[in-house]
Amino acid sequence: MANDEAQLISDSQRGDVRAFNLLVERYQVRVYNLCYRMLNDPEAAADVTQDAFLSAYRNIKRYRGGSFAAWLLRIATNACYDQLRTRQRRPTSSIDALLDDEEHAPRQFEDQGESPDERSLRNELAGEIQRALAELEPDQRIAVVLSDIQGLSYDEISSATGWPLGTVKSRLSRGRAQLRSVLRQGELLPGRYRQGYVDQ
Repeated sequence: MANDEAQLISDSQRGDVRAFNLLVERYQVRVYNLCYRMLNDPEAAADVTQDAFLSAYRNIKRYRGGSFAAWLLRIATNACYDQLRTRQRRPTSSIDALLDDEEHAPRQFEDQGESPDERSLRNELAGEIQRALAELEPDQRIAVVLSDIQGLSYDEISSATGWPLGTVKSRLSRGRAQLRSVLRQGELLPGRYRQGYVDQ
């Protein structure tokens, strides 16, 4: 897989659109999930995802190795920050309607073997987590999303954001503390969904 990805990147750097499209297919769900968690808006997340991949294609010759996922997520993160700054200048509609849009919400908690009651609980929990994320400062939100939802290491988060390791750890710690408070110390979350919010 790593060798295959390295070849796709190399081909993309030589202008092979087909190779780059294969990279898009590999990472599009992951990038969209990041954008959705940051922006709370499925349409904005789709637009920013597209912008991020266009930017990645234009700049892929500047990629110099290391985690390609972190490089790509850094581009997406910057695009999300641009969108958030635009929103501050021009407020948007109610966030509650966006949070209830299950059709477009990320599916990282999907479990094909779950019962209807379990699915209902999962949807409720996903909504609560998304509301809690929306209350965080953007820097704390991106730290939590990259660590606890995207699964990146401290080093990868540092690469994706450009923050020093100490800043990554402090923002992640503060973000998790805020989430613990909002989610009632994690008592609402089954163990497999806790993502580090209870025992950190």
